[in-house]
Amino acid sequence: MARKSGPPPYYPPEVEPERPGRVRPEPVPPLPKIAPEEKAEASTIFSRFRTGLSRRRTSLSEHRTDLSEFRTDLSEHRTELGMRRTGMAIHRTRMAADRTLMAEIRTSLSMIGFGFTLYQAFRKLAQTGTFESDNAPRNFGLTLILLGMLILVGGIWRHVQFALKLRAMRKALKAQHLIHAETPYPVSISLVVAVGLFVVGLLTVLTITLNLSLFG
Repeated sequence: MARKSGPPPYYPPEVEPERPGRVRPEPVPPLPKIAPEEKAEASTIFSRFRTGLSRRRTSLSEHRTDLSEFRTDLSEHRTELGMRRTGMAIHRTRMAADRTLMAEIRTSLSMIGFGFTLYQAFRKLAQTGTFESDNAPRNFGLTLILLGMLILVGGIWRHVQFALKLRAMRKALKAQHLIHAETPYPVSISLVVAVGLFVVGLLTVLTITLNLSLFG
């Protein structure tokens, strides 16, 4: 029997629509033979035969309708899976951007840490009288710190710009009903860490240039 009209059912991604049972076609019945004594009832006999054929056609037509609705449900199910895959792809892209920013954080941290360590090491040696002046190591360490901060600023700018575009694209896809966008778009912890590291780098520059003791 054909399914009642109404909105199409929702199938979760893990549940596939049920396929209608297979129908084995029965052989077409032969034409009725009219005996000489049944000639008066020939029209009635042929009418009953046509009625039987019509019922068979109706049954096959209903089965074709069920198959067509099954194909529609299957297409909607595939569309649902495609929407979820697109949503997951957006989150994978977001996490890839976070990983890129973390790589830039590691590079910047290495340069800032090495520059400050170089400055402190040669400063202590100069204080003990091993070196007459620590200007060259100081300038070199300061240059490394500034380069590390420059890498960090570029990474933060690129990350924020990309995140805004990704959010706008996600919002547009949701408005077009191409994705569900049920999961929240989280704040990037990598971005918070990058901003914190930039502040640390800035304090390091002030410590070196103004000869302060901001880190004790």
